Amino acid sequence: MRISRRAAASAAVLVTSALALTACGASGDSGASDSATGKVEGRVTFQTWNLKANFKDYFEGLIADFEKKYPDAEVSWVDQPAEGYPDKLSADAAGGTLPDVVNASPDLAYPLAKAGIALDLHKAAGKYEDEYLAGAWKSYEMPGMAGVYAFPWYLNTGPMFYNKALFKKAGLDPEKPPTTYGKLFADALTMAKKSDGKIAMLASTPSIEDFGRYGVRLMNAQGTAFTFNEPKGVELLGHYRELYKAGALDSQALTAVAESAGRKFQQQSVAMNPGSALDLGNFKREAPSLYKNIGITDTVNNTGKANMYVQGLMVNAQSKVKPAAVAFAHFVTDRKHQMDFAKRVAIFPSTKGSLDDPYFTKEDGTDATRVRIASAKSLGSAVNYTPVLISDQMKTVLRNAVAKAVQGKESPKAALDGAVDECNRLLTTGAGAR
Repeated sequence: MRISRRAAASAAVLVTSALALTACGASGDSGASDSATGKVEGRVTFQTWNLKANFKDYFEGLIADFEKKYPDAEVSWVDQPAEGYPDKLSADAAGGTLPDVVNASPDLAYPLAKAGIALDLHKAAGKYEDEYLAGAWKSYEMPGMAGVYAFPWYLNTGPMFYNKALFKKAGLDPEKPPTTYGKLFADALTMAKKSDGKIAMLASTPSIEDFGRYGVRLMNAQGTAFTFNEPKGVELLGHYRELYKAGALDSQALTAVAESAGRKFQQQSVAMNPGSALDLGNFKREAPSLYKNIGITDTVNNTGKANMYVQGLMVNAQSKVKPAAVAFAHFVTDRKHQMDFAKRVAIFPSTKGSLDDPYFTKEDGTDATRVRIASAKSLGSAVNYTPVLISDQMKTVLRNAVAKAVQGKESPKAALDGAVDECNRLLTTGAGAR
C-alpha cells in the first residue's frame, strides 16, 4: 500500500468533471445541506482505494463494530483497484453515483470540494477537529475555499538516512547531521572538498516539497497562482547550483529517480538519502558496511515542520444518509481505530496523542521500529507541503527548470520565472494534467 498515489492524467479528468458539475449546478449552491445532524441510520456506501486484498478482515471487523454501535445503520463496502481510481471517482461524481464515504487524498478531494460534492466537515462535524493533528486537519483545507473537506486518516513521512562514516571522514560530527538547509549546504561543500569531489551529500535536485521545506511560499493566499519564484525560491536554487558545481550534488542528480539515488547511497558515494524501514533491511543484507554506520534523522527543513503525506475520508455532500456517513467516517478515523490500523501496516495515525503511544516511542531493537520511531517523532508537527493543484505535468516543468538552472544554462531567477509562468498557464487553462 502506498501513501502517495497521484495520477495526474486522471486528476485532470476529475478537475474537468468537477468544473462541469459546478457549471451544471451540482455545486455547494445546489441546495445540498451541510448539516449532519439527525439519527444515524440507513445504508452507507464506503469506498476504499486498493485496501481489500490485504486488510479485508480489519475492515469487516470495523464495519461490524460500527453496525453494533448503530443498529439502525449498515455499511456496504466497496474497494477499487489502484489503477484508474481517480477516473472512477470522476465517473461516479459525474454520474451522481459517488459513494457516501470515499477514501481520497487532498489532491483528489480538491476538485470534488470545488464542485460542491465534498461535504464541508468544518460546518458539519467541526466538533471533532480537536481530535486530529492540526497539520493533518489543515491538509483538507482547499485553496480559495473556506472549510475542511475530509477527515484525515492515515499519514506517512520518511526519515533521512545518513552515512556516519562519511561524515566522520569529512571532519563533520556524525552525531549532528544537518537539520536546516544552511547547515546542509555548508556540510555538503565541506564533504565535497574533503573528498576531492568523490563524495556528494545529495543525489537529487529540489522538488516542490523541498521548496516548501525551505520556507518558500508556493502559492498565493487565494490559491490561484504559483509563487515559488519568489526570492527565497531563487535563493534555494542558487544553493543547489553551487553544490552541483562543487561536486556536492551527485553528477547524475539531474536525471535521478528515487531508486537510482538509493543505489548511490548504498554504494556509499552519497552521504544522505531519504528512505524507509524496507531500505534499512536491504542495507543490512546487501551493504553491511553501510548498515553499521547508518544514522537516522529528520528530513532537513527551515520551518521546523517535516513533510506529511496524508489520506482521508471524504463525505459526499449529496449523500441521503449524511448523519450516518459522517458518523462512520469519524468512527473509522477515531483514535482507537487508527491505532488498530497502524499496527497492521507501516502508516501513522492522524489523531492527537496517538504518536505518544509506546508503539511509536519505545525501541525494541528492530530496524522497522527504529524507522517508525524516527518518523513518528517528526509527524506531530508535520504539514503537507505539496499544493493540491500541482499536477505531474507541472512537476515536470519545475524539474526541467531546476535542471537548467543547476547546470548554468539559465539563471535561477529566469528558470523559476519561466516555470511559474508555465504552471500558472496550465492552471488557468486546465491543461496541466492532460
